[in-house]
Amino acid sequence: MHWLDWVAVGGYFLVMLLIGVWSHRRVSDVSDYFTGGGRMPWWLTGISHHMSGYSAAVFVAYAAVAYDYGITVYVWAFLPLAVGTGLGAWLFAPRWNRLRQHYKVASPLEYLARRYNVPTQQALAWSGTLLKVFDVAAKWASVAILLAVFTGMSMTQGILLTGVVTLLYCTVGGLWADALTEFGQFVIQGVAAISMMWVVLDHLGGISGLGTLWHRLPAGHTDPLVGPYTAGFLTAYVVVKLFEYNGGMWNLAQRYMATDSPESARRSAGLSAALYLVWPAVLLLPAVAAPVLMPHISDPQQTYALMAQSYLPVGLVGLTLAGMFSHTMAMASSDANAISSVVTRDILPALVPGFRNAGNERTLLTARVVTVAFIAVSMVVAIEADHFGGVLGIIVGMVAAVMGPISIPMLLGLLPAFRRCGSRAALASWALGLAGYFFVKYGLDGASQTTVIVTPLVTSLVVYTALGLLLPEPDAEADAVVAALSGPEPGSADASAHPVAEQV
Repeated sequence: MHWLDWVAVGGYFLVMLLIGVWSHRRVSDVSDYFTGGGRMPWWLTGISHHMSGYSAAVFVAYAAVAYDYGITVYVWAFLPLAVGTGLGAWLFAPRWNRLRQHYKVASPLEYLARRYNVPTQQALAWSGTLLKVFDVAAKWASVAILLAVFTGMSMTQGILLTGVVTLLYCTVGGLWADALTEFGQFVIQGVAAISMMWVVLDHLGGISGLGTLWHRLPAGHTDPLVGPYTAGFLTAYVVVKLFEYNGGMWNLAQRYMATDSPESARRSAGLSAALYLVWPAVLLLPAVAAPVLMPHISDPQQTYALMAQSYLPVGLVGLTLAGMFSHTMAMASSDANAISSVVTRDILPALVPGFRNAGNERTLLTARVVTVAFIAVSMVVAIEADHFGGVLGIIVGMVAAVMGPISIPMLLGLLPAFRRCGSRAALASWALGLAGYFFVKYGLDGASQTTVIVTPLVTSLVVYTALGLLLPEPDAEADAVVAALSGPEPGSADASAHPVAEQV
């Protein structure tokens, strides 16, 4: 890269660190650290939710799919995010906000001890934390691949550079640092992506080149579903993302909890859904057009990076690389904050009884230490990513498949229709769903990608629903939780019907 490109990348890292230092002043307790004290504006949490939802894998793994298969990557990978988040704006987003208001929780899993019981809370907390280590590791590996193309850095060096910078700003500033850096990253990514799209259109012959592009693409590249990406795969992916992007990914639930009201949480989700509908199409257009402009790329994972190097002027290459960094750093930092909240608020109090009454200073220090540990472990796993199926193998084969068993009891437990589903249904659906994943993944030869994703999802959903219907577990405390999350927020005229419960 030219020295001006290095200046752009260095300036980006410096701004992220400065935001972290500024955000540190806004953090006085764990509520500020994990949920922004419930004071974040809806537009900031909406952009933060969006930026936390995908990473540099868009420019590596998904760009490779766009190069090999065409527009199907937008249809199966990103339309489900828009649909799932849009539905969640009405079903889940307001309930997450009421959860913080009624129960003063700082972790998305704190309410599970009251809604089900402590063993259920711990099962979901431990398995979800382990899953997130692999998920974030895939994101570090994506950035390292990009750095290798742009700068010649080794995978290990790229992972360490990105991870250490992320660790510095998110550890000191908590959720405020995450949200504000994500807003800055959104602006940088916008400039970089629009610049990239502009030069690609120029090489296609201008805006009119879009009309002829579809006739110049290889056969099948304009089909909405092609290759391994079937209608069954799409259907399963929509359901998985409905759960994942409305709280199954704990960091996204935090965004809804951080707003000042349920209505703000709903608007936040609506903004994020709208961005998922539009923005991925802008990001992926260069990769879709790449077979026409650069038909002989040997490694499709390098598509976006090679196009940036070939077409962008000096300075914009560095800005584009910074934009690619932005998605991964946004997701990884928000995941680290969410995992820290679960470990600090849910796991440690169960393991170390004395920690339940820990003071604010000790709890905040523990939260920061856990954040450092999580990022460090995920970086180690990232260095060994190829042993776990590569970037796309981790994201689709593992994360998407296992997300259902972890998120179904947590999210459906918020809804009145499932109030009779107790701890037995939650634990059984979690255990049998995971067992279904391991059976089809490692016990069956030649199981399709669709089968790997569908089996644990359907198993968990059927078991949770069936046990709730056939062996209901009536519980007055669980009913009170569901009623509180479905009713008006505290302070409204009807709030007396749903008295605020004590902290979980």
